[in-house]
Amino acid sequence: MTDTAQRATFTTFEESTAEDWAKIIPQLEVTQSMVADRVLSLLRDLKADHGGFPVDRLEHSLQTATRAEKAGKDDEYVFCALIHDIGDTLSPYNHPDIAAGIVKPFVSEANYFMVKHHGEFQGYYFWDYIGLDGQAREQYRDSPHFDRTAEFTGEFDQTAFDANYTSNPLEHYEPLVRQILRSA
Repeated sequence: MTDTAQRATFTTFEESTAEDWAKIIPQLEVTQSMVADRVLSLLRDLKADHGGFPVDRLEHSLQTATRAEKAGKDDEYVFCALIHDIGDTLSPYNHPDIAAGIVKPFVSEANYFMVKHHGEFQGYYFWDYIGLDGQAREQYRDSPHFDRTAEFTGEFDQTAFDANYTSNPLEHYEPLVRQILRSA
């Protein structure tokens, strides 16, 4: 917890001073040092919701990451596979944006794109059944990251609903989460 003596004194940004910001900027590292714990906590919270799917949302995330890891994908890709649906319980309709916001400072443009657009690419497999356009991903056909995102959803994401699959536990991925979410 920060010491109140280290707090700025302004009531609006307009009133702020260089001295105020000299107190605030170092606190970004303190806050960033807590992000991995918060992300892991949000992942654990996914256990409480299955959303009608065959497995709970945490198991889906673990299966996605485990499948990517077993396929030899690099750590950054596996990390993205693990947290791609972290926003499901916070905002189901725009959960990719939540995960993308978390990963953006820490991953490549290709992996950021993959996380940000995985929902539209995932829709290829089922949106026609629910009255949406299953071909929505085609709007990104010219992106250099199209094939990567199609691979992610095709090989790892849409296949990760198997109640009989043995996933790595979340504890297996904790060091990876901590490593990647260090300060940008």
